[in-house]
Amino acid sequence: MRQSIKTQKTFGKIGMYLLLSIFLVISVFPFYWMLVGSTNSSDKMFTSPPTLIPGDQFMTNLMNLDETVGIGRVLFNSLFVSGLYVVLALIVSATAAYAFAKFEFKGRNVIFTIFLLSMMIPYQATLIPLFQMMANYNLLNTYFALIAPQLCYPFAIFLMRQNFLAFPSELLESARLDGAGEFKIFMKIVLPSMKPALAATSIFLFMYQWNNFMWPLVAIRTADMYTFPVALSTLSGVSYTDYGQMMMGISIATIPIMIFFLVLQKHFISGMLGSAVK
Repeated sequence: MRQSIKTQKTFGKIGMYLLLSIFLVISVFPFYWMLVGSTNSSDKMFTSPPTLIPGDQFMTNLMNLDETVGIGRVLFNSLFVSGLYVVLALIVSATAAYAFAKFEFKGRNVIFTIFLLSMMIPYQATLIPLFQMMANYNLLNTYFALIAPQLCYPFAIFLMRQNFLAFPSELLESARLDGAGEFKIFMKIVLPSMKPALAATSIFLFMYQWNNFMWPLVAIRTADMYTFPVALSTLSGVSYTDYGQMMMGISIATIPIMIFFLVLQKHFISGMLGSAVK
């Protein structure tokens, strides 16, 4: 009887690992095919059978990509815009979420509900008003135009608020009785304990801005201001597309997101679990 149970458990584990292995291959294969495509010429991308072995066109595709879009400038634009956006949006989100979670003021729930409802507005519906606003102030084709419109990101505020709600209010009252000001309480007591939530929110903000395509396409006028999504869109021609260049560009664009996530991975999981439990 015991032997039968052990056999069933063994086969169950084998089946589970086999299923997980299949899902792993399905998940990883597109990335592998992307990397292989970046090392091959365009005519080998859609051969039958498909080319699954890295080629010798890596440097050629990289130099062609640099000549086409100026990869150094594009990489700087994307890193600068996304990095500065994460810092500023995180400040706005954290302070707003803290106010919604720990301060009692008239209309708090109504304002927060409006924030949540704003997530239901299609992003495309805001493009024309944003464009007119930026054009009126001569801010088009600037870093300000790329960063400022989405600094107050409703989902980031919601995620941070859920974590702030779990912070004990008694600790805040004790700090106030000891004479600490609200700014000191927020900076010295609350934020240090919110590192997982801050990391999780940072990842969402970074991915959102890094992959943002529609608004930069509208707000940017010159090639020297291109971010990665806009620059990659120019690689698709009407009659011919160099898929070697495109795969090279996509590969380079994927690396910062992977690094950013891996660095904050542990905090990200803790932050999401904290929000889910609350």
